[in-house]
Amino acid sequence: MGTTGLGDRLAAARAEALLGREAERAVLDRMLSGAAGAPVVAYLHGPGGIGKSWLLRYAAGRAQLAGRRVVAVDARYLDGDPDRLAEAAAPACDEPGAVLLVDTFERCRSLEPWLRDTFLPRLAEGALVVLAGRAAPDLEWTLDPGWVKLFAGLELRPLDAAQSDALLAARGVGADQRPAVAAFAGGSPLVLSLAASVLAAGGPWEPTGDVLTTLVERLVGDLPGPVHRRALEVAAQAYVTREPLLRAVLGDDDTATVFPWLRQLPYVEATPEGLHPHDAVRSTLAADLRWRDPERYEDVRVRVSVAGLHAVRRAAEEDALVRVAEWMYLFRDDCGPDDPYDWRPHPHVEDTPLRPADVPELLRMTEESSAVAHWVRRQPEAFRVYRFADSPAPVAFVALLRLEAVLPEDRDADPVIAALWDFVTATAPLRPGEHLSIRRFAVLSGRAGQPAPIMDLIGRRAVAADMRARSRAMSFVSVADAERFRGYLGCAGLQEVVVADAGGCREHIFGRDWRRQPVEQWVEHRARAGAVPAGWAEAAVPPADFEEAVVQALRTWHSPAEFATSALLRSRLVAPDSSDPVAQLRGAVLAALDALRVDPAGVKAYEALTATYISASRTHRAAARRLGVPYGTYRRQLSLGKARLVELLLRRVD
Repeated sequence: MGTTGLGDRLAAARAEALLGREAERAVLDRMLSGAAGAPVVAYLHGPGGIGKSWLLRYAAGRAQLAGRRVVAVDARYLDGDPDRLAEAAAPACDEPGAVLLVDTFERCRSLEPWLRDTFLPRLAEGALVVLAGRAAPDLEWTLDPGWVKLFAGLELRPLDAAQSDALLAARGVGADQRPAVAAFAGGSPLVLSLAASVLAAGGPWEPTGDVLTTLVERLVGDLPGPVHRRALEVAAQAYVTREPLLRAVLGDDDTATVFPWLRQLPYVEATPEGLHPHDAVRSTLAADLRWRDPERYEDVRVRVSVAGLHAVRRAAEEDALVRVAEWMYLFRDDCGPDDPYDWRPHPHVEDTPLRPADVPELLRMTEESSAVAHWVRRQPEAFRVYRFADSPAPVAFVALLRLEAVLPEDRDADPVIAALWDFVTATAPLRPGEHLSIRRFAVLSGRAGQPAPIMDLIGRRAVAADMRARSRAMSFVSVADAERFRGYLGCAGLQEVVVADAGGCREHIFGRDWRRQPVEQWVEHRARAGAVPAGWAEAAVPPADFEEAVVQALRTWHSPAEFATSALLRSRLVAPDSSDPVAQLRGAVLAALDALRVDPAGVKAYEALTATYISASRTHRAAARRLGVPYGTYRRQLSLGKARLVELLLRRVD
């Protein structure tokens, strides 16, 4: 069997690191081969971890193969002093064909005009220069007629999905683990490579404290001060950062200081919408804050969520859905990988008011034509019609009905509204001046194709209406396919309250009572610990007693007779017709513990809980010794673990 030398293995590893950089390598190859018309100065720029240093190493290797002298300079050690740069780069002035490589050029960016106008013209005949820095080159390179044909600015963008997958595959990461890693990495070669190294040790991808510290140092670098870090923490949570958002979180004075600073960061993209951080930076900063300081992580999310509510309320009608989509970005992962929110815009679909010419087509699209015709007459303004941008023909519609009372003719025309009104009258009647809303119909024609974008817009329209409404007591959603939408609606805090028959089909009505939980409170809870449904039916275990019941279940985990008396057996953690309620309750607790374990912010809390109760240490101090942490640290982790476990189980019973 043949063997591979260290040099070959290094070459192969470096080739893997250059996956997806074929265009940049082609420019460097042309330069180093002396091809006609090739640039003599290349400027590689992009955020930390994007692969600039690897391309410099590639250029050095190719230059050495071509017999050129390589002069490598690391600008971190120059202190922005032109004399030190001139001294370090002096060999390139004396030897024809030399290749000058300057890494971390952002550290001496103030020298860029001097380098371009004074130093580089002194280089020897045939010399080449490759600069690498986080900041983009200044415009003078392309405005100067002398440099414009000799200079190439090469911006390194994140790897796409296929390139990320190829890099991970080359590093031996299994196909089942690649999607999670790629989603976190956001196309950053550094993050992808570091994750591959972690996975080589076995186990799932979990960005631990040490990994996150390394990523923050490499991707973000040093920050000027605490307020700059807070600004980045906000930008990591928000879909897009504008001055009003920062002002709502940081205050006027700090915003005036840090917004211009954010705007010029190499890993933040300034777009017409606002500022977007690089996906890898966003993921890393959010995970790092959640690991370091869960309370501040939650506080940032709450502040961003509340600011999002105010942005929706301030928005003009035509911008409201965009502001809702931005707010929903906070919750894109809350329902898990099988049922994610899609917060992205859908410009190919238009959300428009009902037009009189639309009515015949709407009636043809639905099997509930008599109910639709009735509400078109009663509340035409409640209908929203969806069309493709290049066609006036309706492809879907929904009605957002506003009800203060239900007339006999309403009941006769629409059995779903009749059943809903019976429920409301029996359980939570409207008071004078109040109204309720119901999202009714949501019909898509066969021409609608993939329904997801249209359903996203319908959902956003309903959320916008709830956020902007006044005197709204309750909101409801009527769906035929309850199983398909149950998870999505549950994540948003709606619970099933009525099942009605509509022309032989069963319609499931989900709802919430805003009088129990106002919109402002819901927005905070949504960001803090998931939505708290404002339902009507009370849980068998009163909320005030639930926490104690969870703790008691943990304490009696290894005492079957006592565990079998748990009050949680009367909660919705156990199905009423369960054949083995005790086993089902144990399974629910273990499932919540497993969810805590895969949460980067909950790993230590999970370890404290399991060491104390599941593994049954004799005393708390014994559990602390087993975990190898100080007793005070252990107590904090245990307290956090209990709170997070209660929170997760409460979501199940709600």
